[in-house]
Amino acid sequence: MSDVKEVLQGPEKSLFDAPPMGEQERMVEAILFAAAEPVTVAELVVRLPHGADPAEALVHLRKRYEGRGVALVRIGDAYAFRTAPDLGHLMRKETVETRKLSRAAIETLAIVAYHQPVTRAEIEEIRGVAVSRGTVDQLMELEWIRLGRRRMTPGRPVTFVVTETFLDHFGLESARDLPGIKELRAAGLLENRPPLGHGPSEAEDDDGQIGQSELFED
Repeated sequence: MSDVKEVLQGPEKSLFDAPPMGEQERMVEAILFAAAEPVTVAELVVRLPHGADPAEALVHLRKRYEGRGVALVRIGDAYAFRTAPDLGHLMRKETVETRKLSRAAIETLAIVAYHQPVTRAEIEEIRGVAVSRGTVDQLMELEWIRLGRRRMTPGRPVTFVVTETFLDHFGLESARDLPGIKELRAAGLLENRPPLGHGPSEAEDDDGQIGQSELFED
């Protein structure tokens, strides 16, 4: 009877054996290569065979791509293949953005990035001028900011936070990787510019267009 039980249990167990880690790496690699957007570990778990460990496969895969022309990078809670940072200049013609951002939009975006989650009233307090709906709409249309949780304060105002699209665009793993004040000054981004709240109004800002690629540019 025990022999029969072992025979029955053997094939049943093999049905749930995870593929070798090398094969799991290939599967994860194929999914990420074909994906149009960064893929989370949870999404990989659903797509990989039962018992697979995509988190471990990602660790091995990231090491495998170290020093290559393409790197496996983490973007928020997701992963994607991207051109190695030191080779980005080779793609400059292909990645130049033609759409422009006003100074008002850049300042609003910077405030959201550094102070998130932040309400519209807090943005206006920091800038010293009212934030137009068009400015917020533009940043949301670009999918660089999104609505966050409502504040548990009178009126329960909504907050704004940056998106994974924003992090991906600037090559950041999380908002914690944003450059500090010293780095911004070293890059010349804080020189010869009036402090927030002391510059022109948003109507005047729209005349001074600044390209997206210039924000936090090295």
